[in-house]
Amino acid sequence: MTFLLKVIVTTFAVVIGAYIMPGVHVDSFLTAIVVAFVLGLLNGLLKPVLVVLTLPVTVFSLGLFLIVINAFLIMLTDYFVSGFDVKNFWIAAIFSILLAIINGLLEMPVKSKERRR
Repeated sequence: MTFLLKVIVTTFAVVIGAYIMPGVHVDSFLTAIVVAFVLGLLNGLLKPVLVVLTLPVTVFSLGLFLIVINAFLIMLTDYFVSGFDVKNFWIAAIFSILLAIINGLLEMPVKSKERRR
């Protein structure tokens, strides 16, 4: 899946997640696009470094520390993007789980088309 398509899917996931999740606020759809773009960049550039640096903790926690890394990236996105507000770290952790679920559901039709090719 291309980066642009992932940004579009993540934009809708951010909007839906912010609507469902109290403590997460997105000002507009344009802000959600920026959030998706920044989150995509942080996931592509910073997340691999963080995963490698925290590998022993991640293995020891059976992968649950990845939720902490995702929450940190969401809080970092909150810092960089005005109009996107996350109340605290725990809200960011729950929002990261919700975002992963919504992203997975929204990407299902696209991935099933790719498999048919």
